[in-house]
Amino acid sequence: MSKMYRSIEIGESMIYIFLFLILLIIDQYSKFIVHSTLYVGDTIPIIDNFFNLTYVQNKGVAFGLFQGKIDIVSILALIAIGLILFYFCKNFKKISFLERIAYTMIFSGAVGNMIDRLFRGFVIDMLDFRGIWSFIFNFADVWINIGVILIIIEHLIFNRKKRVK
Repeated sequence: MSKMYRSIEIGESMIYIFLFLILLIIDQYSKFIVHSTLYVGDTIPIIDNFFNLTYVQNKGVAFGLFQGKIDIVSILALIAIGLILFYFCKNFKKISFLERIAYTMIFSGAVGNMIDRLFRGFVIDMLDFRGIWSFIFNFADVWINIGVILIIIEHLIFNRKKRVK
C-alpha cells in the first residue's frame, strides 16, 4: 500500500474520529455537570410541563430496561461495541457516507454509556420529556437512536432508490 493511499485513508477517517470525539465529549460533559450539580432525583424545569433535567442513575440499559443487571449489560455492551467497530472498519469503503455517520453515532453512544457503567456502576440519565415520553435518557441514547434511524433511512429509502434504477 502506498503512502499516498494510506494518508487518504487516514484523512478520510479523521472526520469520523472527530465526530466520535465531539459526541462523546457532549455526552460525558453533560453527565459530569448533572452528577456534580444535582442530587439523584432532582429535577430542573427547562420548558414547563414539557422538558426537564432530571438526575437518574440507570443501572440497566436504554430507557431503564433491565435494571440491576449491570454485569450482563456490560458484557453485552462490550460485545456490541466490538462488533460495531469491527463492522465499521471492515466495511468502511463499502458503506455510504450516511451509514458511516450512523455507525459513528452508535459507537459514540455505546462507548459513552459504557464509560459510565465501568467507572460508576450506572449510567447517568437526565433528559426528561415528561409531556410526551415517560423515559429519562441521555445524549448517548440520543446518538444511538439517531444512528439506528439513519441506517433504517439508508436501507429503506436510498437502497430502494438504487434498486429501482
